[in-house]
Amino acid sequence: YEMKEISLYGSGGKPQWFWQLNPRGTVPVLSINDGAEVYADSEDILDVVQSGMLESEGLLSTGDEVRESVVEWRRQITERLIPVGRSAVLGGSLPNLRSLLREFDAKIKGPYLTGGEFTSADAAMFPFIWRIDKEFTVGQDGEEKIKSW
Repeated sequence: YEMKEISLYGSGGKPQWFWQLNPRGTVPVLSINDGAEVYADSEDILDVVQSGMLESEGLLSTGDEVRESVVEWRRQITERLIPVGRSAVLGGSLPNLRSLLREFDAKIKGPYLTGGEFTSADAAMFPFIWRIDKEFTVGQDGEEKIKSW
């Protein structure tokens, strides 16, 4: 694997090779086989990592017993946490976010979202909880599992 960091902003901005790889200019990007396959969406990248396309066994693959839970967590993150969190960060309703965090907290099986193993659901949720924690501090009453997670 080769990771390439690029300038998101600043003088010159993103390099031309990056725009050719991903005309939308979004990050992160996963390129396989010298750009023959390009994935420019975090959820799609997690699906590829989980599927085993990069390794003989998926790096975040799960057993049947947690697969349904992983799918549900990822759906909840995409459909609920991202919009509610974005709204709170942009000056929307912090009480709505706190309520959602308490709801999520109650569903964490621990130590990870679905129990004892790190899954693509944990990878999907991390950047959003990290940002919310930086903005508002996670760990208030009813958010303890999220904080320890």
